[in-house]
Amino acid sequence: MNIAQLAPLIEPVPPVLYGGTERIVSFLTEELVRRGHRVTLFASGDSHTTADLYSVRDRSVRLDPENPDAVAFHMIELVRAFDMAGEFDIIHSHVDYLAFPFARFSRAPTVHTLHGRLDLPHWGPMVEYFRDIPLVSISNDQRRPLSHIAPRWMATVYHGLPEDSFRPGRGEGGYLTFFSRLSRDKRPDLAVEVAKRAGLPLKIAGKVDTTDREYFEQEIEPLLDHPLIEYLGEIHDSEKPELLGNAAALIFPIDWPEPFGLVMTEAMACGTPVIARPCGSVPEVVREGVTGFIADTVEEMVEAVKQIDRIDRSRCLMEARQRFSVEAMADGYEAVYRKILTESPV
Repeated sequence: MNIAQLAPLIEPVPPVLYGGTERIVSFLTEELVRRGHRVTLFASGDSHTTADLYSVRDRSVRLDPENPDAVAFHMIELVRAFDMAGEFDIIHSHVDYLAFPFARFSRAPTVHTLHGRLDLPHWGPMVEYFRDIPLVSISNDQRRPLSHIAPRWMATVYHGLPEDSFRPGRGEGGYLTFFSRLSRDKRPDLAVEVAKRAGLPLKIAGKVDTTDREYFEQEIEPLLDHPLIEYLGEIHDSEKPELLGNAAALIFPIDWPEPFGLVMTEAMACGTPVIARPCGSVPEVVREGVTGFIADTVEEMVEAVKQIDRIDRSRCLMEARQRFSVEAMADGYEAVYRKILTESPV
């Protein structure tokens, strides 16, 4: 197949630091190329890929000190991509609703993976108006806020990791880790409280967005002045396997409807169990007592930390390979592409 992948321009593909959607686009693109498909990746010019790269700007938006208008450049990217629609068998968009109007008039069928939360007020009217647009969810729970509309869901396809992500660690560092954006809905404060009550060191890694800066400075920074707590900042992708693999557990104390939670699978791919609150996709990703524990309160999470040696790290790795590999993800998307091409008029 001749496939176009439309990536966000916020981060390069793959991202050097934080960037979940761009990371998944990279994993999928490279696997599709490996399988013999011809892939054109629409992304920022600082991206790296074995596909044909088409860029409308040289630098990703978040790394540009001039702080350009992201929507404007996404519009340019979409116009260019859909002007070329006749060259593709299928277009796969990862830019949420921005591509919906273009897709309706496209010469090539288009599928849209929705990577974010769908409980925000604009999503109901948007999906209801574009009810004919084929969509892919990244967890079954992600669909829940739109269940009254019955959108045209083609499949749920879980995120998948490439082979070099599977680096089993022994968890010998004797610490817990929190690896995520430092925002209110990710609840790093709960991770700190769990570590302090459990008496274990906590290594925190993640970016602080501009919108989260005040929260971080007022509510999280004061918590970092404790001998058990270490803040590493936003770490490079190459540092992730060591951080996760040496951890006794990943603490994932979210307080929002997480659409997927890639870091949970990244931890499992290092053999590291996950202790997570039962929000969003967590019950789909974490198998209770097998790859970690699902715990709601601080007290329950502390108790889970005490029980973490019951989790077989090799089983975490095996589960990640079976359920969250790039091969499984690409299989899912190839099935979606074939289904859409079969249903589309010639």
